Amino acid sequence: MSSRWKKALSVLGVLAVLTVCGVGSFLMVLDEKQGTGAQANSSPPPTATAVDITSREVDPKPLTANEVFPGKQIVIDPAKPTEVYAVIKPQVLTDCRAAASGELSKLITDLGCSQVVRGTMRSPNGAYLVTGGIVNLDTVANAEKAYEAIKPIVDNGKGRFLGYAPDRQANKSITKPLALASTHAGWNIRGHYLVYCVIARSDGEEIPIGDPFAKQILFDVIEFYLRGKVLEDRASDPIAPTGDPAPSTAPSAG
Repeated sequence: MSSRWKKALSVLGVLAVLTVCGVGSFLMVLDEKQGTGAQANSSPPPTATAVDITSREVDPKPLTANEVFPGKQIVIDPAKPTEVYAVIKPQVLTDCRAAASGELSKLITDLGCSQVVRGTMRSPNGAYLVTGGIVNLDTVANAEKAYEAIKPIVDNGKGRFLGYAPDRQANKSITKPLALASTHAGWNIRGHYLVYCVIARSDGEEIPIGDPFAKQILFDVIEFYLRGKVLEDRASDPIAPTGDPAPSTAPSAG
C-alpha cells in the first residue's frame, strides 16, 4: 500500500459499512454537505466567486462527459502524478433509470433526474474497477430527499446503483465485474446533484467488508473528485487577476 493510501485511511471514519443481503456490501459516505471556515483579515483576496447550484432553475446548463471526465486519467494527489485512475469510458444518460435498479431507479426519476453522467475507471493499483457518476436532480431539497431515502432502499435489498460495464458483451470483457451483484457503493450530495460510486474487484472476487482500498476509492472518487473538483468547479466562477493599470497617454504637443 502506498504512503498516500496509508495516510488517507486516517480520515476514513466518515465512511460507514452497510451489509446488503443478495446485493453485496455497500458503503455510505457520511454527509459533508455543510462546512464552515474562518478567514483572517490578512488572507489573500478570493480567486473565485460562488455560483448558485441549488436548483436546475438557477443552474440550467446540463453536465457533459467532458466536464466530468475531461481526460483519460484522474490525478488525486498531484505529488504522485503516476498514481492515477485510468478512465475507460464515460457515458451520458438521459434515461436516469439505467443508472440504478429497483426502487432506487424510481426514486431518482421521481425526484426530477434529467441526466446521469457516469464513467468507468480502473483504480491506481489496477485491482479494482470503479463507476463514478453524478445524478442531475431538480433541486437541493430533492437531492437531500434522495440522500436520506437511499440507505433504507439499499438496506432492504430493494435497489442499488449499477456499475457501468461498457464492454460486458465482449469475449474478453474488462469491465464485466461491475455488472455483478458483489459490489461496494457510496453516495453523497452537493447542491442539486447526487454523486455516487460503485466498485468491483477486477478479478470478479468478492470485496471483503472493511477493505481499506475500497474505502479509499470511495473517498477519492466521491469526496476528492466528483464533489471536491467537478462540482466545486461548477459552483465557483474564477476571478481574473487584476493586473497593473495601463500607463496613461496624452497627445504630444507639436
